[in-house]
Amino acid sequence: MVSAYHYETEIGKITIVEDGTSITHICFGESILKDANVMETYLLKKANEQLEEYFNGKRKIFDLPLAPKGTEFQKKVWKALQQIPYGETYSYKDIAKNIGNIKACRAVGMANNKNPIPIFIPCHRVIGSNGKLVGYAGGLDVKEKLLGIEKQNL
Repeated sequence: MVSAYHYETEIGKITIVEDGTSITHICFGESILKDANVMETYLLKKANEQLEEYFNGKRKIFDLPLAPKGTEFQKKVWKALQQIPYGETYSYKDIAKNIGNIKACRAVGMANNKNPIPIFIPCHRVIGSNGKLVGYAGGLDVKEKLLGIEKQNL
């Protein structure tokens, strides 16, 4: 059974979704997946608690079961995103290099854009090769705030 619950956070309202065993989505705002039951489960509560700890600078690594759905390439990119250290940023080129395909910068960008579990899979840590913030599902202001939280709590 898919469950979802809305939370008010440092970056505004978010919706966390789980499939009974793992977190599958984080949505900015109160959007919800079709067929999801709106109810707070133990796993959703735990995910929100870890987010609160992250926003308060007390958590640098999330300890949650994650199950993002995507292509094999997307999953490879999302796994590489999880290897970016807290408080650091990598470029799309860095990620492409880390997955063994230096020419896949554009495809890495597309996979980053499709990340269904932002923050827990830290796509906000990916910036342009010129050092500028580029695209983020929650908006560049949210990306900047997340990076600021990490920089402040290093």
